[in-house]
Amino acid sequence: MSRSIRLGISTCPNDTFAFHGLLTRGVDWRGLDFHVELLDIETLNERMLRGDFDVCKVSFAAALAMTRDVVVLPSGSALGFGVGPLLLAADAGTRPAAADQLTLCPGRHTTAALLFELFHPATTRVEQVVFSEVMPRLEAGTADFGVCIHEGRFTWQDRGLHLVEDLGGRWEAETAAPLPLGGIVASRRLGADVLAAVQGVIHDSLAAGLASRDAALPTMRRHARESDDRVLMQHVDLYVNDWTLDLGVAGRRALGEFSARAAATGQGATGGLEVFTR
Repeated sequence: MSRSIRLGISTCPNDTFAFHGLLTRGVDWRGLDFHVELLDIETLNERMLRGDFDVCKVSFAAALAMTRDVVVLPSGSALGFGVGPLLLAADAGTRPAAADQLTLCPGRHTTAALLFELFHPATTRVEQVVFSEVMPRLEAGTADFGVCIHEGRFTWQDRGLHLVEDLGGRWEAETAAPLPLGGIVASRRLGADVLAAVQGVIHDSLAAGLASRDAALPTMRRHARESDDRVLMQHVDLYVNDWTLDLGVAGRRALGEFSARAAATGQGATGGLEVFTR
């Protein structure tokens, strides 16, 4: 009998690209039986914190609250240079400073929200919203600032918004490390053999996508907020790289830096994020 695995991934193009092979059973499931849900990242964070999944894509900020229960898998992460969230403004030339200004963040467990807290502590009122609400709220004038993630990174200028700061760029300037946004975590209860099999399937799915990039487009279109194939592939180009296939030494070092900086804000556990090794 195959082992049932409850898997949660995001609807973002980098995840639907990476998991196209798994979702369509284009790769060997290695004796596992995957039951997959596709959700927005903050819903995934909250549900993995509740223990609803065996394996899940989460923000690394959320993973810090689960370190005793999960390990990070070497494949499937989103990290790199030039990939960070953007702090946008409704009006040009403004910066978060006044107490009555409102900043929208895409969920309190997201890496984007943690970066805003690290770099702009206690400067504005913060409201947590679904990531897709940030830019419409700025356009409507119901917020002063917003932390933008996902496809919005490529479309904010078309919507008349203004860049205040590239939060990922600031991370890079201060750490000289790639920014770890999110990754695949798995319950320690699965045991080493099952964890290794899950890791193998995800690695194979990613490798298949990279070998035949356009094959994943139908899956990506089905779940994306943006319908333009060019934007979808821009997203893949930005967030899927060598560290997605395997974190490697640089990826592990970046997770260590992230864990240490988050600890300074009172988030995370001693020892930080642990990457699964067989």
